[in-house]
Amino acid sequence: MYLLLACLTVFALTCFSIKTLHPLAHKVGLVDLPNNRKHHVGSVPLIGGVSIYLGVLLVSSFVINLGQVFNLYLISTALVLFLGVLDDRYDLSVRVRLVAQVLIASILVFGAEAYLTSFGGILYFFEFKLGIVGAFVTIIAVIGCINAFNMVDGIDGLAGVLSIVAFASLALLFYMAGSPWFMLPLLFVAAISGYLLFNLSLPFSAFTKVFMGDAGSMLIGLTIVWLLVLGAESSRDIFSPVTALYIIAIPLMDMAAIMYRRMKKGLSPFKPDRDHLHHIFQRAGYSRLHTLIFISLAAIIMAGAGILGEMFDTPEWLMFTSFMIIFAVYNLVLANIWKIVRQVRRYKVVQRRKAKQASV
Repeated sequence: MYLLLACLTVFALTCFSIKTLHPLAHKVGLVDLPNNRKHHVGSVPLIGGVSIYLGVLLVSSFVINLGQVFNLYLISTALVLFLGVLDDRYDLSVRVRLVAQVLIASILVFGAEAYLTSFGGILYFFEFKLGIVGAFVTIIAVIGCINAFNMVDGIDGLAGVLSIVAFASLALLFYMAGSPWFMLPLLFVAAISGYLLFNLSLPFSAFTKVFMGDAGSMLIGLTIVWLLVLGAESSRDIFSPVTALYIIAIPLMDMAAIMYRRMKKGLSPFKPDRDHLHHIFQRAGYSRLHTLIFISLAAIIMAGAGILGEMFDTPEWLMFTSFMIIFAVYNLVLANIWKIVRQVRRYKVVQRRKAKQASV
């Protein structure tokens, strides 16, 4: 009952923060305007991330007592939120964002002294130990996860739903291991659920649309990777490192694939475009709602596979090999995506013709 009350309070505080900050966002220019990549209507406040942070911060300060590591987490998230707000308002350069993200990641690695020291038994024959190199690997992982959730935030609800899948999975894994850290991802599930009411205008259009902005996607990415590192580091042994790949599979694979395609074209891996997975679904003729549903189901299946693998002690090398096969297939499909899209469009045309003939 106590935990349920905490989640309901976070939900309510997030909604209240959105309603309170909405008029302020327009006054200070913290809004997203349509352009050649963004096809929404009118200026939309970028206050979802700030509201999620306020909801979680206020409640977690009372219900979570996890010592110095949690205090350092609060400091790092405050910094990444501030970075995100500046980026939303002033569109910071990639270099500035990366330098700031490295400094923020260093709080986890060197401040909390939490970093990956091993990849586990992914190579079958022996444990893939990292040693001190793990600190730098973890910094790269933090930057990668932050940008993965930032890049996937392309259509209404997608970043929110994918993050709920990740947070719910982490809450379950920490709970099964008896770790009190399970409370933090649960609070985020409640906060993001409140945000989605406005982002998706649920259950009807009375909720004024807002976006989470870079502040929100960076906050979520940092929190998820912080929890992944805490869960996968050998001193806690909550879950194996390979399980982390399944929990964030869709954002991770989308980011890796699109960065590879950009570099193959001679472009910057951080150059914005409209070639993400959700864009491809829409070009194939699927609505935003169907795109959201399909990608979310894929994320649930991948996260579920990771959790089941953990529960049944599936060998790490088998889990890793399976993930790499899925990733290879994913890349192969994307390399031939426009051929597939043409076939899908032709199939839809044929089905419409058949439907018309049947109705005559």
